Amino acid sequence: MAMVDEPLYPIAVLIDELKNEDIQLRLNSIRRLSTIARALGEDRTRKELIPFLSENNDDDDEVLLAMAEELGVFIPYVGGVEYAHVLLPPLETLCTVEETCVRDKAVESLCRIGAQMKESDLVDWFTPLVKRLAGGEWFTARVSSCGLFPIAYPSAPEMLKTELRSIYSQLCQDDMPMVRRSAASNLGKFAATVEQTHLKSDIMSIFDDLTQDDQDSVRLLAVEGCAALGKLLEPQDCVAHILPVIVNFSQDKSWRVRYMVANQLYELCEAVGPEPTKTDLVPAYVRLLRDNEAEVRIAAAGKVTKFCRILNPQLAIQHILPCVKELSSDSSQHVRSALASVIMGMAPVLGKDATIEQLLPIFLSLLKDEFPDVRLNIISKLDQVNQVIGIDLLSQSLLPAIVELAEDRHWRVRLAIIEYIPLLASQLGVGFFDDKLGALCMQWLEDKVYSIRDAAANNLKRLAEEFGPDWAMQHIIPQVLEMIKNPHYLYRMTIIHAISLLAPVMGSEITCSKLLPLIVDASKDRVPNIKFNVAKVLQSLIPIVDQSVVEQTIRPCLVELSEDPDVDVRFFASQALQSSDQVMMSS
Repeated sequence: MAMVDEPLYPIAVLIDELKNEDIQLRLNSIRRLSTIARALGEDRTRKELIPFLSENNDDDDEVLLAMAEELGVFIPYVGGVEYAHVLLPPLETLCTVEETCVRDKAVESLCRIGAQMKESDLVDWFTPLVKRLAGGEWFTARVSSCGLFPIAYPSAPEMLKTELRSIYSQLCQDDMPMVRRSAASNLGKFAATVEQTHLKSDIMSIFDDLTQDDQDSVRLLAVEGCAALGKLLEPQDCVAHILPVIVNFSQDKSWRVRYMVANQLYELCEAVGPEPTKTDLVPAYVRLLRDNEAEVRIAAAGKVTKFCRILNPQLAIQHILPCVKELSSDSSQHVRSALASVIMGMAPVLGKDATIEQLLPIFLSLLKDEFPDVRLNIISKLDQVNQVIGIDLLSQSLLPAIVELAEDRHWRVRLAIIEYIPLLASQLGVGFFDDKLGALCMQWLEDKVYSIRDAAANNLKRLAEEFGPDWAMQHIIPQVLEMIKNPHYLYRMTIIHAISLLAPVMGSEITCSKLLPLIVDASKDRVPNIKFNVAKVLQSLIPIVDQSVVEQTIRPCLVELSEDPDVDVRFFASQALQSSDQVMMSS
């Protein structure tokens, strides 16, 4: 009897848990739907589980969201693609709930299922569902329906296609702004499935209605439609239909619409082609760069390099550069920051002469900006300018500013400079580096901020890799040996960390003769933190040095540390001893 009852058990548990007051139990139950479906088998899943889920009127959004997600991957559990349509009713119900994220997930799952369904099933089951939702009394259903048209349309017969285009047109004129917003945001995807002949007539008239909507939230979504439709239309149609809309939108009374244009303008330029860009879109872009709303200027400034790449250098210098100069002293720090993050990319576009004459002064003013993010954004892109103007000019004009930033009061700016030093070193060469930047690298090892000291230690390692052990032996090691005598234990600890990083680069001989004696001396330090870090460093040195050095120098030092009064020192010392035992056994 138990054998017969067993398959009933999972569905009984599911029903009990789905009706439980504890939301976590209901959620767990939904997340285990696939397991329950496997236990029930395909037939019973179709006949019992799915109808039960259709009738389940849980009011918790988290449970409904999990259900919408699970059903999207449920085709294998109902018997494959030919039975996919049985999953539509519960998802249709979820498309009408009030919570947006549940509806979005239900639409996503329906699209996933629809993409796998047979054409005949799409016409018989999926398209009627879309029509029901589009004609729904409650706006939530109509909002959801807009995302399903791209799946339903391609497989529909001609008469049905005409009807679907007509329904979509009605949704674009719906009384509820939320429905029009959904129609506007999905227009690009729907248009991609519509035939070229209907694209010009039906879709463009729908698009025109949306661009003149009285709600700015609808118009700004229509801006996205501009870019999507622009890619589908022929260039001449694009110029006739899309270009005037973009130009109007760039002067829209709502800053949010202008912001969207500024964000999308590069894609729109690609759609309309080079000539209309020069004549119509350059003036529109200049207007956006000088917009009275800071958010619009931020979006426009962030696209300045991409936009300049479309134009020839002459046009960029004539029209865009004056705006860039204005933006570099903009009242909003966020505008200056957005400009600083991309302005370096203009150097290759404008060429050497224009960069030296026009851009370098702007770089310098941004490098001295009071806002740290602006300075950071310039520092991190210096290599793009170096490629254009060469290292001599770069060092003469920008290096004094870099040296100044190396002592900046904001530690993140100092950190950015440190991380940039190895790249700068490889570009400047060893002679130049020693003259101008060598002292700075040592100075950072005694910074007040730990992150700076840590980055400075890593920086020494990268410089040793770049210039070689001989250079490091001459320029780094003597100063490191001197710094270990610092009276403050935190600085001594930084030096010990630097030694552990330098040892693998310097090789066994220099490590044994110069670095190891320093570490052994440090093991007698009065501060426990120093001593347990010494134990860690000695452990890292074991694979680098010869076995005889381990026996004669490292192990005795570790044995002494393993008897230290401090518990942490003993712990790390015994760990290091175990490691040395393993190395000896393996060798």
